[in-house]
Amino acid sequence: MKTVSVNASKKYNIYIGDNLFSSVTDYLSKVFPEGKICVVTDDTVDGLYGDSLMNQLSGKYDTVKFVMKHGEKSKNISTYASLLNFLAQNHITRSDAILAFGGGVVGDLAGFAAATFLRGIKYLQIPTTLLAMVDSSVGGKTAIDLDAGKNLCGAFYQPEIVICDYSLTKTLSDEIFSDGCAEIIKYALISDYDLFCHLSEKGKDFDREYVITRCIEIKSEIVAADEFDGAVRQLLNYGHTIGHAIEALSDYKITHGSAVAAGMAIMAKTCEDKEICAPSCYEDTVSLIKAFDLPTSASYKSSEIASAILSDKKRKGANITLVLPEKTGKCVLKKFPIEEIENFILAGLKI
Repeated sequence: MKTVSVNASKKYNIYIGDNLFSSVTDYLSKVFPEGKICVVTDDTVDGLYGDSLMNQLSGKYDTVKFVMKHGEKSKNISTYASLLNFLAQNHITRSDAILAFGGGVVGDLAGFAAATFLRGIKYLQIPTTLLAMVDSSVGGKTAIDLDAGKNLCGAFYQPEIVICDYSLTKTLSDEIFSDGCAEIIKYALISDYDLFCHLSEKGKDFDREYVITRCIEIKSEIVAADEFDGAVRQLLNYGHTIGHAIEALSDYKITHGSAVAAGMAIMAKTCEDKEICAPSCYEDTVSLIKAFDLPTSASYKSSEIASAILSDKKRKGANITLVLPEKTGKCVLKKFPIEEIENFILAGLKI
């Protein structure tokens, strides 16, 4: 087992290991010794692990459970309002806690509810997908989607604890597992050439504990330096500006990981065309993405993607900051006027 400490506005530990789920109350009691817990999960995770979790918790805590439909389309105002009403109806107080038990959608929505219900209650996390373990469960970004775009309504709100049991990923479909791999690839491309080499050599047989821990270490270091996303934390958006546009244009039929993978490849191609990055950067990027059965292109026009980017939360006035690769294992930030985005990404779509 590995432990990573996040030193943000609230300091907390992330535990990474195999079969941690079987002793989950031992970890939760470190930060939440008593009180009532509202478990927030989705119908897929609940069917697989819900009874086991509730049986463990019931021996120590008064526990209730809110089950939402799985998928990005549930991360909306309606589900958020239903959860808030559920918390109120079940008499959750400021001394109680929300436990997010699921992937990124569950974590985002549950975290936002924890941040806003009664002006903030304790927030515990057990991520069940690879993507949530390496990315969305770390750093305190919580949100729901609006009709106009993804993650437009949210809050920075750090959890008390994150328990990453990678044995839970064994039940993931190939597609959902690959989604998490896209975020892992992102960490390698923005910050760690050694991680890139490990992934290139091992493919999907990568060392679970090493890779998950390394991704969390990278993110925790960035979050400690820039918790509220004003500077260096924006490096974590590599592939995401284009990726979120692709997700929205597909009405979320294209998954987050697939969209981000395509976004990284498109950006690398653009930077190769404009001689911003090293000549090997695009080839390295595409080779690794393909090794994890992820897409390297999208079927949308540059005008469609540029239009979707107008609703991106990272936009600031007439500008948006893009993450550009310089070489494999290093990215930089560059601010662009919105009107230049379409022409800039056009080259990347000619793959």
